[in-house]
Amino acid sequence: MVTFSSLRPFDPLPFSPLASSSSSINPRIPPTLPRIQLGFLRIPPKGSPNVRFDRISELHHRLSYTTHQRRRRGMLVRSEIARTGPSSSPHELSGVIFDAVTTEFQLVPRIRGVCFYTVSAVSAIFLFTMMLVAHPFVVLFDRYRRQAHHLIAKAWAVLTVAPFYGIRFKGLENMPLANAPAVYVSNHRSFLDTYTLLTLGKSFKFISKASIFVIPIIGWAMFLMGIIPLHRMDSRSQLDCLKRCIDLVKKGASVFFFPEGTRSKDGKLGSFKKGAFSIAAKTGVLVVPITLMGTGEIMPPGEEGLLNLGMVEVVIHKPIKGSNAEALCREARNVIASTLVHHGYGVHHSD
Repeated sequence: MVTFSSLRPFDPLPFSPLASSSSSINPRIPPTLPRIQLGFLRIPPKGSPNVRFDRISELHHRLSYTTHQRRRRGMLVRSEIARTGPSSSPHELSGVIFDAVTTEFQLVPRIRGVCFYTVSAVSAIFLFTMMLVAHPFVVLFDRYRRQAHHLIAKAWAVLTVAPFYGIRFKGLENMPLANAPAVYVSNHRSFLDTYTLLTLGKSFKFISKASIFVIPIIGWAMFLMGIIPLHRMDSRSQLDCLKRCIDLVKKGASVFFFPEGTRSKDGKLGSFKKGAFSIAAKTGVLVVPITLMGTGEIMPPGEEGLLNLGMVEVVIHKPIKGSNAEALCREARNVIASTLVHHGYGVHHSD
């Protein structure tokens, strides 16, 4: 039988995958092997067993497959290096520079945010003292509207926001008379929305999370102003809140709602809940839609530690009235949505 070593084209090979188990095999493949082609092999003599040629073909197939795998692994390794880069590569260095520049750009808004909260807290201490002194007289003579407390709250809001951003009002002529109860509704984009709306000086009652009332000074002032607490996950608390709002409106006070229920995460107007509009429908008071623009850019939702520069625009729309809560909800949302779209903001489709 003709052995593998008898084939002259393979005599210079340093290894043989078809060698016996007792022979030593060098696993290192020389760089010349991938150039071997089947046509270079000697055709076995006539009458020789076909197994020799089959083994040679198998050897060629294995060599070609190994070469292909090596090239593929090399491509994968180079691709991984191109994607991540070694520790000292220019790619990583540019990423570090980008992170440093981003951090530097965020440093000023963070400092501005610290100053904002500092001014808010310091001014709240003095104004809360005034509110506390006036509270017995307010409860005695103006138990439900508490206009004196809301004037103090307006002074606090103006002192807080004036050094940091401006507010431009449109449609102030659409505001109801000072003593006329109404239901105010607005889109909700930022933590600054409450500060901005307090600068209007209207004595409306906000609906706020019950957890905020435990915050020193701010929470106590909210209690003195008659802000209505709400436990969001408690259905009984929501029902009590609506009943209390109806009672306040019937007694001459105004209430304020963010019908979306929470701040918009993506800046787009969300769907409206019908609670505020059911109060207006049952009591027969006006619904005053308000559009807020710019607060989300100055203090984005989820980034309450940052305060950017900018201008806030508050648009007070013409009041609407009706006895159908669903129709009031739809009309108020359409008014606010059209204003937002006109100024380039997004709006989610209403359910």
